[in-house]
Amino acid sequence: MEFRELLNTPGPILLDGGMGTMLQARGLKLGEHPELAALEHSGWLLDIHRAYVDAGTQILCANTFGANREKLLRTGRTVEEVIPASIAIAREAAQGKALVALDLGPIGQLLEPTGTLEFETAVDIFAQQVRAAVSAGADLVMIETMTDLQECRAALLAVKENSSLPVIVSLTYEERGRTFLGHAPACAALTLEGMGADAIGINCSLGPREMPALVEELTRWTTLPISIKPNAGLPDPGGAGYDITADQFAAAMAGLTELGVKFYGGCCGTTPEYIAKLKAALAGRTIRDIPRNIPAAVCSPVQAVVIDRVRVIGERINPTGKKRMKEALLREDIDYMLGQALEQTQAGADILDVNVGLPEIDEAAMMVKVVKALQGVTDAPLQLDSTRPEVLERALRVYCGKAIINSVNGDEEVLEAILPLAKKYGAAVVGLTLDKKGIPKTALDRLDIARKIMNRAMNYGIRKEDVYIDCLTLTVSAEQAAASQTLEALSRVKKELGLKTVLGVSNISFGLPARPLVNQNFLMMAMTRGLDLPILNPNLAAMMAAVRCYHLLMNIDTDARDYIAAYGSATVSTTVTAGAAQAAAPSGGERTLEQIVLAGLKGEAGPAARKLLETAAPMEVVDGVLIPALDQVGADFEAGKVFLPQLIQAAGAAQAAFEVIREHLSARPGREEEPKGTIVLATVKGDIHDIGKNIVKVLLENYGYPVVDLGRDVEPSAVVEAAKKHSAPLVGLSALMTTTLGSMEETIRLLRAEGTPCKVVVGGAVLTPDYAKRIGADFYAKDAKESVDVARQVIG
Repeated sequence: MEFRELLNTPGPILLDGGMGTMLQARGLKLGEHPELAALEHSGWLLDIHRAYVDAGTQILCANTFGANREKLLRTGRTVEEVIPASIAIAREAAQGKALVALDLGPIGQLLEPTGTLEFETAVDIFAQQVRAAVSAGADLVMIETMTDLQECRAALLAVKENSSLPVIVSLTYEERGRTFLGHAPACAALTLEGMGADAIGINCSLGPREMPALVEELTRWTTLPISIKPNAGLPDPGGAGYDITADQFAAAMAGLTELGVKFYGGCCGTTPEYIAKLKAALAGRTIRDIPRNIPAAVCSPVQAVVIDRVRVIGERINPTGKKRMKEALLREDIDYMLGQALEQTQAGADILDVNVGLPEIDEAAMMVKVVKALQGVTDAPLQLDSTRPEVLERALRVYCGKAIINSVNGDEEVLEAILPLAKKYGAAVVGLTLDKKGIPKTALDRLDIARKIMNRAMNYGIRKEDVYIDCLTLTVSAEQAAASQTLEALSRVKKELGLKTVLGVSNISFGLPARPLVNQNFLMMAMTRGLDLPILNPNLAAMMAAVRCYHLLMNIDTDARDYIAAYGSATVSTTVTAGAAQAAAPSGGERTLEQIVLAGLKGEAGPAARKLLETAAPMEVVDGVLIPALDQVGADFEAGKVFLPQLIQAAGAAQAAFEVIREHLSARPGREEEPKGTIVLATVKGDIHDIGKNIVKVLLENYGYPVVDLGRDVEPSAVVEAAKKHSAPLVGLSALMTTTLGSMEETIRLLRAEGTPCKVVVGGAVLTPDYAKRIGADFYAKDAKESVDVARQVIG
């Protein structure tokens, strides 16, 4: 039976359980690479797969989770050796009773902009694995245990571009309902369904009892089948396994049929017994059909914006009519563009238009650079604006989330060039009501073009909800009758086609005096006729006031919350005039160093620090500006207001300022800055997972601490040697596997036995504060931010 036939069967589909758990039980030694089992312990692997098939598994994951070239580098083995051997053993065990999936896990490095791994490199790493699996005859691909939506996208593109295999994509979420990097289920669902995943889901990190809320969230945002592979509860750091029995696991999982879950399996700590019990608990159950009405929405990795009210698209990152933006593009002044993005979102923009088209520059390269940079400082979704398909594709590849393409039109050549891009990358698309003949004068003719664009988009498999129509705003000073036709066309598109609508508002007033008056009134008229997405300058108070007043008067702003939040503490004139609108525009004042750090603007941090040092002493800048700013970002992180990428960006900006201060101190005799104590970091012996440690390293370095990173799978003696060599006041140890906690305890014991005068901080998903204390650690850090807090306590 093929995957899609299996998918169409009415009942639940059983996946397998944990592989690492079983290999360890068989005798896999500390430090051995699990993915080499097909080459070194083929009998073990065959028996494990057979046990899962006998338990009822219908889809076996080959033992390829970490079989990428980065993780195999130190083993002397290649992807082309490991993956075919692993799939062959799974196929032998399946005996036609189960399908065999290539299992793709994380690469082990952070992608840009949070880390340094380039997106196309990640795609290439996954593509090598996919090609090896295709040649070995895999039936499908399981992308799982992902914490970074961008890494999911890289893996999914690799599958789509190198095979025709079905794909299930699964992320791992923390109890707060977001991934380690802060990515939301809504954003994952919108992005991955748009890009062609066959099913999406959740695996690892949590137990089955924590799954219902996450499943319910997913079903609000996707029409795809849902896959669940929780752990056997929470791990016991003391080595007693996990805290949920097979019977408890099965009972908790069986209830998920009421939430519409299609695929059921297990992750860490689950065994064939768990799958057998699960099969029995699911017997006779039918999957409840949950109505899925997915709204029109776009997203970044952490924020979904539903087009359920007027949503403002900020227009300022566009060189048309903007001398300063043209200069910034010519000078590659990315920080200016980032500043424009922050100003717009702070003023109320929901989405940001990004247009970098100038004939003097490489538009595609600049678009990629700007999109990457913007995703490092803002959560707002982006509208990618270009007339060139190659520019749009380059931008769509690196954009993490569901973007808007601006734009297509009724010209057949344009539709054929752009709509396939929207389909491949899961983007929404703006359709302009014009064609080779130009812009029709009548509303009816514009409606006909809108209908053509809608039908063609739907023929490509693009959802109707992802087609937005721009009925085009013409200059009223030149064609006064055109404004009414635009409004009529907008109204008819909304009522007759049921599509979302877009307008560039400021075009209406070119050539007229008191332009803001015309713009504001045209905007209000358009909103009452059905405008959903005005493209405007949100820094103009009058325009944002019009939007907020519309929401208030149309009973969209419940209890006037947004209106009061915007104006409740300010004195607002009862008449917003053109002069008032101009006065409310950004004054061009420079951001303070504190604001720069909070925003994570690394390029601005150094110059701002240098200027501040003209009037303030170095340590006044450190203690009075930088440390309070970092404390504020840290507090926002702890409160869930910002996430790990923003924390790292802010720390990077602070580090850029620290470097300037260090130079300043070095230039003053007798004022050399005393270096902070070196911190030694290591992932303990037998553990090859080091992404958490790597994030801790980045954050510590950006806070100004020297770090010696010993890597992963580090012998206890090597940790002791490094701590002595560098006179380290603090050693940080990481472990992700319960089986390597003994190595952590051994390392701490050896540090104490050798009399090394250092404090020890430990962290990792399997640790708890109580267990950290039990093994002799001085501190437990649940995340990278707490590691910095410990460093400040120990070192200062």
